[in-house]
Amino acid sequence: MMKLANLSDDKLVELFEQGNIAAFEEIYNRYWLELYSAAYKRIREREPSQEIVQNLFTSFWLNRGKFKIHSSLQGYLFTSIRYQVLNYKRDEAVKNSYNESLLVVDNNSFDNSTENYINYKELKEIVETCVNQLPIKCRSVFELSRNQHKTNREIAQQLQISEKTVENHLTKAIRYLRKNIDTLLVLVVLIKH
Repeated sequence: MMKLANLSDDKLVELFEQGNIAAFEEIYNRYWLELYSAAYKRIREREPSQEIVQNLFTSFWLNRGKFKIHSSLQGYLFTSIRYQVLNYKRDEAVKNSYNESLLVVDNNSFDNSTENYINYKELKEIVETCVNQLPIKCRSVFELSRNQHKTNREIAQQLQISEKTVENHLTKAIRYLRKNIDTLLVLVVLIKH
């Protein structure tokens, strides 16, 4: 049996692309701690950093037959982790901004955390409803981008479409969501009052 620990990254990638699980495990063991450290350095939170690295390796394994690594394995993995961290930070910023806007409360007003929670749940349902109304390909691209935090390049590779097509689908989805979420929010407010 071949000692995988002694193999170069290039040879491991070759075996990995053939579906060799032992090669994947060696890549995982070789780079997990370094990737975790890179994510942690930027995020400063243990659990999200671990989750980002796990998601990267999960995606790496699941998409092994759909892409080719043209640079070094190390370069590919560290570039991927950088994008994963940027996506995480973007999502956290949006979430925090939304949560802050929900929690803006006049000092004299009562505690309305239950109302805020209900509003949040309603908004989430409205967004999900709108997303489900998107055309299938557009919805797939949107969900891969927003829910699975994939880059446009990763989405293009996974769906076997061009990056420009991915951008077009995302633009179309966001435009559709903005228009329809505003309309549904107005209806919800009118029904409540």
